[in-house]
Amino acid sequence: MKRETDSLGRATFAHIATRTGVRLTSRDLRWLKHIERHGPQSSSYLYESSKDTHRCRDTALRQMQKLRAGGYLMLPAQQRNTAHADFNAYIYDLTQKGRDALADLNLSEPTIRPHGHWVHDFMTACATASIDVAARHSGIEYIPGHKILAPQAASLAIPIGKRKLIPDQFFALNYGSSFRVFALEVDRGSEPKTSNAARKSYASSIQLYHTLIERQLYRSQYGLKANLLVLWVFSSKANEERFLEMVANHAGSAAANIMTQSVEGFQDSWRAPELWSHLFEGKWRRAKHTPVQISKG
Repeated sequence: MKRETDSLGRATFAHIATRTGVRLTSRDLRWLKHIERHGPQSSSYLYESSKDTHRCRDTALRQMQKLRAGGYLMLPAQQRNTAHADFNAYIYDLTQKGRDALADLNLSEPTIRPHGHWVHDFMTACATASIDVAARHSGIEYIPGHKILAPQAASLAIPIGKRKLIPDQFFALNYGSSFRVFALEVDRGSEPKTSNAARKSYASSIQLYHTLIERQLYRSQYGLKANLLVLWVFSSKANEERFLEMVANHAGSAAANIMTQSVEGFQDSWRAPELWSHLFEGKWRRAKHTPVQISKG
């Protein structure tokens, strides 16, 4: 018979004993909504998202296990494909029961979640969740992309000539007296650099964003009054440097709107990271322009 727990009676990755009658608390619903908004989330990110009201990490981790046992959360198998997986924080995603629970409580929303290679999507989810949590701790409202697109029932994809530009993610920050809108792109180093034929090559992306920004196509597509800023998150400092060189040479005046930072943990042997607070609090680099902080409106 397959062992369901380890030698100390703890739940394993492969199995957890089913629990019936698990009732969702307000914190549980915050976690489910956080995952619905961003995508798969590690236990450390979920804890950070609710630390303002529940500070005990151990209690939070036990509650996440309870939600998994109750069928609301699951562990995507892809997180096992990294070094020392048994020592990493669990990464959780919603089950159908979890999605149904949000729908039954009229809390479900048509959020924009990444859809593609799982590790790329998880990196995207880590980036937006980090900004969301850090912004909330600073009293700044994070506005998910689906709420920006809703008034005009707009599609995220923007036609540019015979091609379409589809950001990895889309959101805004409301500072109270000002408002900024961001497209997000993440790079794990797998994209080609100079091919104009490849949809997600550096050269192709820079060309598309150059056209989008200089012609302000995002205003008619998304109904925006604010300027669109593009955040590029890299898993490699070397790739970030190469990208900034290409922006400086090919992005024209749009270079002022294209900003970069690098993160650790998603290059060769990725792992679930701690919160990337520096994406919100730190400086974003720009080619031929002074760095900026998105924590300041």
